[in-house]
Amino acid sequence: MNQPILTDISDEIIKIRRHLHQYPELSFQEFETSEYIRSVLDDWGISYQTIGETGIYVDIVGLSDGPAIGLRADIDALPINEESDVDFISKKNHIMHACGHDGHTAILLGAVYELDKHKELLNGTVRCIFQPGEEADGAALALIEKGVLANPTIEAVVGLHVWPYIPFGAVGIKEGSITASCDDFKIIIKGQGGHSARPHQAVDAIAISAQLIQNLQTITAKSFNPVQPMVIHVGKISGGEASNVVADTVVLEGTVRALQPDVRKKLRTEIEKVCKVAEAQWNAKVEVNFIFGAPPIENDRFITKEFEELATQLLGVENVFELKDPSMGADDFGYFSESVPSLYFRLGIKKEDEISYDLHHPKFHFDDKVLATGVNLYVNFAIKLLKNIR
Repeated sequence: MNQPILTDISDEIIKIRRHLHQYPELSFQEFETSEYIRSVLDDWGISYQTIGETGIYVDIVGLSDGPAIGLRADIDALPINEESDVDFISKKNHIMHACGHDGHTAILLGAVYELDKHKELLNGTVRCIFQPGEEADGAALALIEKGVLANPTIEAVVGLHVWPYIPFGAVGIKEGSITASCDDFKIIIKGQGGHSARPHQAVDAIAISAQLIQNLQTITAKSFNPVQPMVIHVGKISGGEASNVVADTVVLEGTVRALQPDVRKKLRTEIEKVCKVAEAQWNAKVEVNFIFGAPPIENDRFITKEFEELATQLLGVENVFELKDPSMGADDFGYFSESVPSLYFRLGIKKEDEISYDLHHPKFHFDDKVLATGVNLYVNFAIKLLKNIR
């Protein structure tokens, strides 16, 4: 590619992003968002397909035969009350696009527009997937099960995420693991209630939970190779009725993160062991339930190298960062990377003259001039990948 395609609808995609930001919707409730995406496509005269209740995909078919690849954007928001200082703040109480999905959606719409204009450059088909429910986990898997990677067979999928840890307009790439798996657990401790003055006649579920939390933390320290990244986190504790009553039930809820499948599996086994020990030690009932979520995202080596080459050409070598460490955060894009060779990259939004808030923060915001960079990367890489994919 001698001359890259550059977007000419920067103002339009900024307007789209700001509309989406003002009207966020939670996972699997993106009905207005889906309707708005369809209305934009209708205005552009671009056909689309719906999938599930709120999912949408657009097939841009090139003038030359070839393989099919996918581009993905997540469209849902978070249950956070926005505190950012922007004039297009969320109009919905306690719902906010605090993870940049409004930007992802605008970028993909921009890519649809540009790819549709340049079909003569496509040696195959680009399927642009607007995916609901990323924050609730499992929506990517549901779309795959409904056939979003079939008819035609999608041979690779590319996704991006805005990232407040690299410079504005730069990209972060990493071959192999770039995010962790995300599994949740709930531990129910059932003791025996009683009077606080006579603790020997009761089984204190709160005391058990305190020790259990400590024992869970020793799993990562003592049961695994210390160079293997993993997380066990208890984020919620519920139990007890009064200060002078021995609690009979406590519920612990938390999350488990890992990069390797064997570590992910062993973490569950070790947590179950710790719970069984607590049962025997305290003469209580300790029940643990796991909710398996997204797998790790594994970036394909070939696709990553192809993207690095394209990004260097488009942005300059100084704006292409190799990410040394994976994130222990998760994204259900992992289901795509588990199914087909994939690439997930970071789009930098950090500006030196502004405070940079993390994803999921109530003051999270970014300069949406970066959206054009995302569109240009998606469009030019789709053209390149269709030519070179094995």
